[in-house]
Amino acid sequence: MSNTTQAALWMIGAIIAFTTMAIAGRSVSVELDTFEIMLFRSLMGIVIVLAIAAYTGAIRQIRFCKLRLHLVRNICHFTGQNLWFYAIITIPLAQVFALEFTTPIWVLLLSPLILQERLTGIGLIAALIGFAGILIVARPDPANMSPGLLAAAGCAVFFALTAIFTRKLTRTEGITSILFFLTLTQAIFGLLSAGYDGDIAVPSALTLPWVVVISIAGLVAHFCLTKALSIAPASTVMPLDFVRLPAIAVVGMILYDEPLELLVFAGAALIFLGNFINIRHAGAQK
Repeated sequence: MSNTTQAALWMIGAIIAFTTMAIAGRSVSVELDTFEIMLFRSLMGIVIVLAIAAYTGAIRQIRFCKLRLHLVRNICHFTGQNLWFYAIITIPLAQVFALEFTTPIWVLLLSPLILQERLTGIGLIAALIGFAGILIVARPDPANMSPGLLAAAGCAVFFALTAIFTRKLTRTEGITSILFFLTLTQAIFGLLSAGYDGDIAVPSALTLPWVVVISIAGLVAHFCLTKALSIAPASTVMPLDFVRLPAIAVVGMILYDEPLELLVFAGAALIFLGNFINIRHAGAQK
């Protein structure tokens, strides 16, 4: 089996997991707000990460020497993830996923400020193409700019910051340490955010399985994506990841009667093109 075929199979797993997490997020939103979803998801994540780390012997990777950087990274991720859950509840899923694809564009623009990486002319062109796609997807005007659209656009920015700070962490920290502090701090953030008013909803017997699905699907999605990138180059994997958009659009149409909007696909195609140009250019420079 070729590397491309193996990467494609892993990406199918990632697409299924991301789609499942979106469906589960909508299902639990009837009972839980986004902070409560993050709280219970993170508590389960702590158990899963520690159990796997103990079984594999990777628990020795957990170190406490980069706590400030872990904190900054996980504040960004917590904010982005809450915005994502809010967006999937309030606007069509295809719009959420299309705007989420702008994360690499934001990484490109923010990396020079945080990591002192150079922004090339090709990178700037890629960013402009991507932002043209954003304008087509969001169609910003006072008549249709909803909080859900703003949340979807905002989550991409915070996911980009998460990726940048993750890159800094991986210079010295192992994946087990990163995942442990991610789940731990987000459980604390979720508890403080959901419990500030003294009222935290507890998942019912019907909702609890969906919360478990969210926890497992999130970990599986990122594991599959990372595995695919370890087998094949990003220029091969990224077009496969783009399949998420038509997949979630079909799911939205079947389960939630959401329309298939051609402008969303057109904008997403430009976002994809911008990302693809940047990745191919980065690969050519190596």
